[in-house]
Amino acid sequence: RGAHRRALGRSRGGFTSKLHCLADARGRPVAFHLTVGEAADCKAYDTLIALPERAPKALLADKGYDADAIRTDLAHRNIQAVIPGRSNRRIKIEHDRALYRERNHIERFFGRLKINRAIATRYDQLAESFLSMVHIAAARYWLKFVHAA
Repeated sequence: RGAHRRALGRSRGGFTSKLHCLADARGRPVAFHLTVGEAADCKAYDTLIALPERAPKALLADKGYDADAIRTDLAHRNIQAVIPGRSNRRIKIEHDRALYRERNHIERFFGRLKINRAIATRYDQLAESFLSMVHIAAARYWLKFVHAA
């Protein structure tokens, strides 16, 4: 009854949601996708990979996106997969560690995003209103780069 409109899911900490972000090489957000808290990270891959106009050269993601289907899809698209393998993987897959360090840009962006208290604690009940708050905060973040140019 309305749980799909809220994008809230039950987890160990209570009701939560996950915010997935597609960003450029400098860590500037391009697109967002909101999922319920108990959903796997790799479920957001199809939505996010279809969004950019230009295909990226590499996809930097954490272990939550380590799936054979994702790696196969990236190979078909000629995109380098910079995803560390999960610890329970039978065949270890190497990744470019130097390039993976660049993923800290997106982590720092999420830190800046959570400066806004309404986003950090998720005051908004509906997914649409929460995502609109995220978009406003992202626009404020983008203004720094536009002003510098």
